[in-house]
Amino acid sequence: MARPARQHGGVSDLGGHIHLVLPDPTERAACFRALAVGGGRIVRSFANADAWLEAEAERESGILLFHWRQPGATSGAALLDRVAGRAGTTIFVAADHLAIEETRAVLRGGARDLLPAPLDPRLVRRAIERSLGDWHLRQDALSRHREAETRLAALTPRERDIVGAIAAGLGNKAIARRLDLSPRTVEVHRANIMRRVQAGSVAELLRLQFTAESAGPAENSVHFGA
Repeated sequence: MARPARQHGGVSDLGGHIHLVLPDPTERAACFRALAVGGGRIVRSFANADAWLEAEAERESGILLFHWRQPGATSGAALLDRVAGRAGTTIFVAADHLAIEETRAVLRGGARDLLPAPLDPRLVRRAIERSLGDWHLRQDALSRHREAETRLAALTPRERDIVGAIAAGLGNKAIARRLDLSPRTVEVHRANIMRRVQAGSVAELLRLQFTAESAGPAENSVHFGA
């Protein structure tokens, strides 16, 4: 099995590993050089999807560019099925002369872009560098979403009901009537809520609630002709 080539540098604020799964060695080397120039990112290249899976590289979030025609046991379609829908991975597919059903598979799989093969390293660099900023924003949003969910998970069901009522704009008396509680009990619950989620203000509590309720980062979408 081919060993992956690696480029390691200090990871910049762009974040994210870039993985190239390209069978043609000349194309793979050219794209590797184009992306590794300037450092500040981690680029790894693989001769085929089997090598990528064997290296357990799928654990690393970031950018994945692979050729639709893959030698070995794992096809491009199988690789796309495996990584489709992962919030931490932005997918690029390189292909030439795709059949209609194959194009549909790429669309359904959520690839960000379909790049024409043979690959132009300059086009690859432009497409991936544009996506790195978006990737970083999605990771920040996902991190905030998970943090909010974790902090709110410390609340009891009754406390979650009260947070929902606060988010709806209700005061203590209205919350007490809605939940058949005394205003004093609502006050005690509110104090416990603020302590449990470590919120310094009602505004911060509401930010946590709205962030946890959000749908999270948008999934990949296909943009032909980057």
